[in-house]
Amino acid sequence: MNAVQLRDLLADPSQAGAYFVDARDTEALAQAGAALEFAVARIDLDGCDDKTELLRRVAAALNFPDWFGHNWDALADALEDLSWLPAAGYVLLLERAQDWQSQAGDDAATLLDILNESSALWAEQRKPFWALFPMPGERLDAMA
Repeated sequence: MNAVQLRDLLADPSQAGAYFVDARDTEALAQAGAALEFAVARIDLDGCDDKTELLRRVAAALNFPDWFGHNWDALADALEDLSWLPAAGYVLLLERAQDWQSQAGDDAATLLDILNESSALWAEQRKPFWALFPMPGERLDAMA
């Protein structure tokens, strides 16, 4: 996919959601988001070993306000608000998440649910919200 096609895809809120993508596309996705004047948050999950640390890293990357309660409900509330981070759209790149995802069990499923619900709510406002998990190609192949 070329840069124009990638920007067109990211600009479409009806296509947005949480997806696993090839890690080789990470830079192109970040650049396309920036070109669209989206808020692009790169969240490194390397060494992240629990829900508390995951929530801390997401909160830091998105500059969550002080009221953030560091639980799943608070994450959903914050992601569905983002009034402190105005942008034409949002791209979250949850990088190096494969170790966290493989050991997180129900927490990984909960996170995906929250991200997809947030994306659907933003789509109602015609604003794209993408949560992308760059993974090594062989990991994507194994997931398929």
